[in-house]
Amino acid sequence: MFRSLPVLLAVILAAGCAATGDEGGGEKGTGGTGPITFATGRDTTAYLQPLLDRWNQAHPAEKVTLLELPEAADEQRAQIAANLQAQSSRYDVLGLDVVWTAEFAENGWIIPLERGLFPLDRFLPPVVETAVYKDKLWAVPYTSNAGLLYYRTDLVRKPPRTWAELRSQARQITKKHNIGGYAGQFLAYEGLTVNFSEAVQSAGGQIVSDDGTEVSLDLATAETALDFLLQGLREGWIPKESLSFKEEESRLAFQEGRLAFARNWPHAYGPAKAELGEKLGVTRLPGLTGPGSSTLGGANLAVSAYSKHQHTAQEFIRYFTSLENERRVLTEGSFPPVWTELYDDPALIKRFPYLPVLKETILAAQPRPVSANYNQLSLVIASSVAKALGNPTPETADDVAASMKSELEEIIRTQ
Repeated sequence: MFRSLPVLLAVILAAGCAATGDEGGGEKGTGGTGPITFATGRDTTAYLQPLLDRWNQAHPAEKVTLLELPEAADEQRAQIAANLQAQSSRYDVLGLDVVWTAEFAENGWIIPLERGLFPLDRFLPPVVETAVYKDKLWAVPYTSNAGLLYYRTDLVRKPPRTWAELRSQARQITKKHNIGGYAGQFLAYEGLTVNFSEAVQSAGGQIVSDDGTEVSLDLATAETALDFLLQGLREGWIPKESLSFKEEESRLAFQEGRLAFARNWPHAYGPAKAELGEKLGVTRLPGLTGPGSSTLGGANLAVSAYSKHQHTAQEFIRYFTSLENERRVLTEGSFPPVWTELYDDPALIKRFPYLPVLKETILAAQPRPVSANYNQLSLVIASSVAKALGNPTPETADDVAASMKSELEEIIRTQ
């Protein structure tokens, strides 16, 4: 399921150098102004280029070129890491998943930024924290994200607030309508790490301490979180086909009427609304005893330590995260913005009715484990949970939770 990272990095690095003629050797901290490259994940909604065109028209001597990376976050990270390990100046502004801040800062791949240059006090507080590591600002929030529970209003009278309510409703609907009850992203990849993290948080637990120095996963809580998913598979209200679901597969299954409930990011709202109309409902994820806690997602913008035009890169980030552009991030890109006031705008709420729920969800969300070795932690979590889901017996949770915690502790000890 997982590629060998060293091999993947070597292949990508070789290809990148051959294509660009850049053999590395970029100088750290050179600053300066001039043309820049913005490396970020593939733009699936075609909203980015018009924003870049506005910058380029106003800055003819400091034009920005969009360099689209693969759509999958794991592949994005591998390509960016290969570039930075080679000390290449090919990339200037980096679009980073919020979980990469610690790793990139610890490795010296990005530069610290001056807080006063950006209106951080007007951003959602949890979102700002994703860009901070060891009390320094290493990036600027660009988009946020949090998991939501999508449901069918024609099948659900009152959305569930607890796992027990979700189970009860999903079982009834599965039996009566012969469709799947609930699904999330259960394939063995980063999405499964997110789903399990949310289950642990929604049961009152935490996987790694806030400072990333120790594993704080309580075995009883981990077993409870796993049991929530395992019980659904055993009883059939979580369909087995969901073990192959990523975001897109779960989105399609829900909007095509094959699921009554689905956990997904806000980007799934637009297509689902177009397909289901008034049959679409959105609420917070349920938890063990009440509303659950989502995992915080999103993207931040950072400046490469090897960029030769760092001043331009920072000015571009200031432009790109302005209130005007953040409004476009929502209206044209359908991504959750980071400015708090946009979630309270009546005109936007009318167009995007889920905004109040999303704001509440983001404010209650928690980040994934903060660690310079996050990628290793995520691989252990995803593979361990996938192993459990593949064998959903009542005894599975105990064994898997214990071995997972042991592996996570080993990673933390050696970082």
